Amino acid sequence: MEESGQQAAPAPLWQPGVQNGLTQQGTGTIRRRVDIAFGNPLHNLLRILGFMALVFVVAVAGFVLAGWSLGDAAYMVTLTIFSVGYGEVHPIDTPWLRTLAISTIVLGCTGMIVLTGALVQVFAHYQLRSLLGIDRMQSQIERLSDHAIICGFGRIGIQLARELAEARTPFIIVERSPERIAEAEALGYLTLAADATDETSLRQAGIERARVLATVLPDDATNVFITLSARNLNPRLEIIARGELPTTEGKLIHAGADKVVLPTHIGAERIAELILYPTTAKFLGDSTQLRDLKRGLHEFGLEIEVVTLAHGSALAGESVAEAERRGRGGFFIVQIDRTGGQSFVHPGDDVKLEAGDTVVLVIRGSRVAAGAVFNAPRQPGPVGRGYSLPG
Repeated sequence: MEESGQQAAPAPLWQPGVQNGLTQQGTGTIRRRVDIAFGNPLHNLLRILGFMALVFVVAVAGFVLAGWSLGDAAYMVTLTIFSVGYGEVHPIDTPWLRTLAISTIVLGCTGMIVLTGALVQVFAHYQLRSLLGIDRMQSQIERLSDHAIICGFGRIGIQLARELAEARTPFIIVERSPERIAEAEALGYLTLAADATDETSLRQAGIERARVLATVLPDDATNVFITLSARNLNPRLEIIARGELPTTEGKLIHAGADKVVLPTHIGAERIAELILYPTTAKFLGDSTQLRDLKRGLHEFGLEIEVVTLAHGSALAGESVAEAERRGRGGFFIVQIDRTGGQSFVHPGDDVKLEAGDTVVLVIRGSRVAAGAVFNAPRQPGPVGRGYSLPG
């Protein structure tokens, strides 16, 4: 299980709201208990109304068969069912009429008591749903279109929800933990307290209308199952899945994921980049133009990085063309800043690199592989007859 973190929230995109002093903490659990306790009150009401209609029709038919007119029979049954007691329309002096009257009293009065309870249940049910904001939240879910579905609200889910909220992108969080649902609601996010492995829950989250689904649970098997279900429900959906083990990536792709993110791998790669390119942050500084350029290149699959050529680097004294050749097309050099103040913008192939140069690279492959070319130490030349160590 992932840890849940209490984070400062941005201006919330969704406001489920709480009324009459009820806090948002635990509303997910409460509304589930309300639905379980009441079941479907409308169905209960319709069933008892059907029972009462049957009692009325049968009783009226019984009195008509005894020789009463239809109007007298209906009037007598109505008085009996509602226990008004104005008196008998005609004498009830035969065994048939007495049996019919007793049956009408027992069934009709009992049915009216149950009907009254069903009406109270309906009113109480919908008043509680209104109190907890359940109907309003469900209506918000039904209005969602071209939205994102986040399965899981752990550490990664929290960060992802924050980024989407800041970008004003509509999304819904599907989480079965009451504690995390309460945390998400407290941050103002639209939530669905359900199990994301259940196809019914995904349908309730509007998967047919969604644009993208991100399953970021800490369990690889669960992410694979959710991916399979989501792909089956919406073949056009973009699915981004989290994987813990590198071996899970192929399984997620086979299950239908469009992209797989390995947080552990990404974290290690980012640390390696910080080690290989410590000068990049200083070079970009507070320049908005350079940072915009970096973001623009990223959209095309390119990265801008800055590396300082160390003393003893294998590229010291080599030309720009030779450096790019060793990189096998993984990068190209766009600028060289020399310690004496000299700068080469778009340097030619014959410009030599010197130790201490600040080299600006545009990388179209692995940033780690490109950094390895610049950090590789110079290898000593062969020693033997006719050779000498470089001075």
